[in-house]
Amino acid sequence: MFLNFLVLKVMLKGETDEARVKSVNGLMILVKIIVWVIGAVLVLDNMGYKVSAVVTGLGIGGIAVALAAQAVLGDLFSYISIMFDKPFMAGDYIVFDDVMGTVENIGIKTTRLRSVTGEQIIVSNSSLTGSRVKNFKRMVTRRGLFTLGITYGTPKTKLEKVPAIIEGIINGVPCTKFERSHFSSYGDSSLNFETVYFVEGNDYKKYMDIQQEIYMKIYEAFEKEGLEFAYPTQTLYVKK
Repeated sequence: MFLNFLVLKVMLKGETDEARVKSVNGLMILVKIIVWVIGAVLVLDNMGYKVSAVVTGLGIGGIAVALAAQAVLGDLFSYISIMFDKPFMAGDYIVFDDVMGTVENIGIKTTRLRSVTGEQIIVSNSSLTGSRVKNFKRMVTRRGLFTLGITYGTPKTKLEKVPAIIEGIINGVPCTKFERSHFSSYGDSSLNFETVYFVEGNDYKKYMDIQQEIYMKIYEAFEKEGLEFAYPTQTLYVKK
């Protein structure tokens, strides 16, 4: 009873997901069976019965079962690891390898995800614990980066204004933090400026709305300053 209380207390601390609670309760049945078998063997041993043959049989049988169900046991231990470590929970949006989706259910053998295109993705728990998982639900800020190309021939005095213009626009948009804006490189057909900023929260739609607002304001500001966006061009010199 104490073991049952202790495990449930740790694994279900602050847990509200009903499916997760049921999974842990099902796992506890297996734990209880193992504990009762070990207890029964110890009681028989104390009563004077020769249990060495039973213990040997259980050992050999356990090895045989472990070899036969190696993949299943691997997923089971991975499930226990997920329960204790909690790298993700139901409702979290995660990405690993080439798979991405929202976690719907964490089972003893598999975890089920719902992809952005609607289909359900079922993956083994061992695949998840053996991969590098990105949990976007726990993202505090989202980083934005973009590069703008200005046409060659733009006066130096106008080029010097670009970082300040972009900084002023980003600082004027709520929930954003300006990081930097620099003249980063000479491109094949443009003078490139690289900008980095951060958006508070993990809402992707909010991030895209803010990005769109920034882009529109930059376009408007460049029109007023007479700054032209570059596009791929080639100059061909013909020698007569």
